[in-house]
Amino acid sequence: MSPTASGGGIRIAKIDPAAFRHTPWKNGGGVTIDVAEALLPGFAPGGWDGLVWRFGRTAIVTPGPFSDLSGFDRQQMLVSGQGLVLETASGDIDVRQPFRPVRFAGETPIVSRLEAGPVEVVNLLGDRSRVSIDLSCLAAAATNTLPRGIHILYAAATPCDVIIGGEANRIAAGHALRIDADESFTVASRLGTAIVASIFFRPAATDHA
Repeated sequence: MSPTASGGGIRIAKIDPAAFRHTPWKNGGGVTIDVAEALLPGFAPGGWDGLVWRFGRTAIVTPGPFSDLSGFDRQQMLVSGQGLVLETASGDIDVRQPFRPVRFAGETPIVSRLEAGPVEVVNLLGDRSRVSIDLSCLAAAATNTLPRGIHILYAAATPCDVIIGGEANRIAAGHALRIDADESFTVASRLGTAIVASIFFRPAATDHA
């Protein structure tokens, strides 16, 4: 990551795709492109032991079971393709509509169903004993106020122009920004749709990002 700006209680850093890491799924069924993550001290980046939170992008090319991520909360969003459905014992989770997040517990047994071929999704995972998570979109001409926490802004499909705390920032397609905020701030989109992955540490937890 490279710093781009800081002011008040907001620190912004670029995340270049060259720094993304390729991590096998926990069940070995595929590979995730990790955009950003945090682990406890002493644990290796890209691993599953000591993971606090992780945000990444993955292709689902064949139907199959999801990894057991007991203890984690998960949110997922379709960014490419169509027709993704997650089958569970209590009913289907509909992920057919692009840029609409869904959430589920990591211990929920899930099997993916592909109704129209391969898709790509973004995933946000968080150890629920340490963090809470939120996945959303910021469309062009929209403005949002984000609270204190860590926020990853990711341009999944097209470039994005965003105004953060009054300062203009360009996010090239496939790139991301990380914002560490000690206070709430305003972000406005002027071009493109940015995915916003937000992580909030619980009072008893410590940020090891």
